Amino acid sequence: MVRCLRRNGFDNLLFRTSKELDLSRQAEVEKFFTNEGPEYVFLAAARVGGIMANNTYRAEFIYTNIMIQSNVIHSAWKAGVKKLLFFSSSCVYPRECAQPMKEEYLWTGKLEPTNEPYAVAKLAGMSMCKAYNDQYGAHFISAVPTNLYGMNDNYDPEQSHVMAALIDKFHRAKIEKNPSVILWGTGTPRRELMYVDDAAEAALFLMMNYAGKEPVNVGLGEDLTIRELAEAVRDIVGYQGDIQFDTSKPDGIPQKLLDMSNLHSMGWKAQIPLKQGLMKAYDWYLNLPFSTRPKQN
Repeated sequence: MVRCLRRNGFDNLLFRTSKELDLSRQAEVEKFFTNEGPEYVFLAAARVGGIMANNTYRAEFIYTNIMIQSNVIHSAWKAGVKKLLFFSSSCVYPRECAQPMKEEYLWTGKLEPTNEPYAVAKLAGMSMCKAYNDQYGAHFISAVPTNLYGMNDNYDPEQSHVMAALIDKFHRAKIEKNPSVILWGTGTPRRELMYVDDAAEAALFLMMNYAGKEPVNVGLGEDLTIRELAEAVRDIVGYQGDIQFDTSKPDGIPQKLLDMSNLHSMGWKAQIPLKQGLMKAYDWYLNLPFSTRPKQN
């Protein structure tokens, strides 16, 4: 988001690391907004992770995210922020949702069990934005991004999302000369992947052009299977071994392809294709200190 804003000529930026400002603590957040007086807020802070982290740290995922977004949204209103954009997640759609998923399908069915606490928190954030618009006349909007990947991703094996996990697995297998890479599930679920800079550009576009109360999908409008994604990553990394699937592990939601009619009708479309994004992500990964040495047992 910071790269995007600076690219577009915005340089009066306020941001804090989690060590500098604990957004789960109401007093700290209120003090920040009172002292700094931001005019526009992009609420991207969250406790996030892949299927393992979501299913393991269920209490942390619902508590931390509800605290962060509640404190920021409420403090933004109290401080008179002109406009706020809340980053939700495509996991807020029902598990058995019709595809592609239109914004009107929200709240129409049961959530995917493995990430239900996180999804409930994100649904609460979107509902909160709408409620503050309705009651107080605020201008708080919600974006629903698809799976993201790219620079500054998290490559922790227990915390990472699908793209970061695949890049790390195939690279380590290549360095360690392992004959195969074992992935969770069946390889049949479909995922939509967007390079993170595209998502940031979409968020800026919405901040500048969208004034509606309803959430807006942010994605590509196309997807591929986990197996196809794994094969694409294997090619970029240059790994020559086999891909195997551990079917005793969960697949997660079968498909979550976003319908992009709304954002496309406003005049915005993603610009970075998968292969180009993968190359950018892998180049960045190669500069990490742990990426060039074998994994320690």
